[in-house]
Amino acid sequence: MPGTAVDRTAAATATAATATVTATVTEVVDRLRGLAAELPPADGVAVFNRLYLDVTEAVRDRLGDGYFADPPAMAELDVVFAGRYLRAVAADAAGHEPPACWRPLFALRAHPGVHPLQFALAGMNAHIQHDLPLAVVDTCRRRGCAPADVEEDYHRINGLLAEVETAVRERLMPGPDLLEHAEPFTHLLGAWSVGVARERAWSAVGALWELRHLPGAARAFAAALAGSVGLLGRALLLPLGPHAGPDAHDARDARDARDARGTRDARVARSGDPAPTRRDTPGTAPAGRLPGTRNRPAGGSAGTPDETSGGALAGDQARPDQAQLECSGLPSA
Repeated sequence: MPGTAVDRTAAATATAATATVTATVTEVVDRLRGLAAELPPADGVAVFNRLYLDVTEAVRDRLGDGYFADPPAMAELDVVFAGRYLRAVAADAAGHEPPACWRPLFALRAHPGVHPLQFALAGMNAHIQHDLPLAVVDTCRRRGCAPADVEEDYHRINGLLAEVETAVRERLMPGPDLLEHAEPFTHLLGAWSVGVARERAWSAVGALWELRHLPGAARAFAAALAGSVGLLGRALLLPLGPHAGPDAHDARDARDARDARGTRDARVARSGDPAPTRRDTPGTAPAGRLPGTRNRPAGGSAGTPDETSGGALAGDQARPDQAQLECSGLPSA
């Protein structure tokens, strides 16, 4: 019967559990606040960190008010999820390569031609489309449940994210100084949606869960996911501001190309063969290149595994070849 000692004990236990998981998420909030205090406000990582802090605070505030069907599971997912971003920050601070999905944001965090809203979108892209599906699978394995058990609450978070994203877009929307770049900026904003990103992340959850007993296939899938998300992040960070122009990566690429041509011509001269001539198809423009598409090698290897609790998933992959980086349009999320 309601009001019995058993009911009161159950209610007290539930309250204690909620308080415990809230405290755990609160620790994440404190860490994000610490980063916000450490990073320069204009830093691209700081821009995303402020957005992520808003989202984490919103989740924390809803853990104890009945919004989620399973608050402990959502709290654990929130902590596991945040851990992937915090490890990327720690890796970069230590001079190591972050996972491939995060590299564009960390590499271009100080570029003067990238608008703050682009930094926010690129961070959400990396964290949602790569880190989130891995975190969901990791959490389910730790709790001994299946993704279907957390699906309802997973989609409940979409409402919170939509509110935060709207506020962030309004706060970071470019002013009159970018009017001359309005068309490409509008195209970029329309190319990425948090709702679509989370739906695609959930599809990746399904694939990773089916592959959980096939470690090699799971690592390959996670590596491919990290690489594709990183390529989209690079596109989202295409410099559009008034200071946009060839960055250090472009200048280095151009220099490398000149050096390669010089070496080739020298070999031709020594061999006595006629130098090859360039033949462009009339009326056809060469494929456009994204700026700064070259990534540093991770510790001298093709890629660095991204650990999970089961040790079966990887979050990095080999550097994409140049053919993957040459495109004529902005990929959508």
